[in-house]
Amino acid sequence: MDTRLNCNQKKCISVSMMCSRLVGLQETIQIFEQEKIEYLHIDVMDGSFVPNFGLGCDYINRLRELTNIPLDIHLMIDRPEQKLSWMNIKNTDIVSVHYESTPQIQKTIDLLKTYGCKIFLAINPATPIFVLEEILDYIDGVNVLMVNPGFAGQKIIPSTLLKVKKLVYFLNSNGKDDIVVEVDGNITLEYAKQLKDYGASMFVAGTSSLFMSGIDEYAGNIKKLRNAINSKGAIT
Repeated sequence: MDTRLNCNQKKCISVSMMCSRLVGLQETIQIFEQEKIEYLHIDVMDGSFVPNFGLGCDYINRLRELTNIPLDIHLMIDRPEQKLSWMNIKNTDIVSVHYESTPQIQKTIDLLKTYGCKIFLAINPATPIFVLEEILDYIDGVNVLMVNPGFAGQKIIPSTLLKVKKLVYFLNSNGKDDIVVEVDGNITLEYAKQLKDYGASMFVAGTSSLFMSGIDEYAGNIKKLRNAINSKGAIT
């Protein structure tokens, strides 16, 4: 599967599994499969790079037993180049590593290439887009954090909206319009539509769009988000 072609032609949803309730998880996964969710977003957090502990290696392995939906693994950890071998990375996965997490980002990217996965560079809200300039030839996507990473339920940092627009312009100006722009953090339906108009093509769905209600409303919430990111009209 070509992640870039898929997400740039038809916008993708990556469901934030840290926001999913553990009760009824198998039923939840079945809904995601029925609704053809493209990716499951896995926030791996070490309590050092971000002030929280998140989903770990055992969770990833158990989740793979429940579904064939590809994983979008977001590594919010210090020195990821030392820990990639722990993750059981598949060639169907996306793996995001933070620019800020290591002084050896190129080494980390080179190591990721050996797994055959799609490689995204994640950048925090205050990290300028120019840090991407020297590695555009080596990545498949950019994960733009719309909140400071670590905790679900935060409010979007307003400046990140314009940042996405500037990033898309930067990519297009450098002949890299095939690079996927993922947006992560407080992606409401309204923000999703605005970010789609700015050129984002992959949307992390968490407490602001999908998990805002009970499991019986998940399918409807997904449909509303699909409408927001694919429709040219008003959100319904």
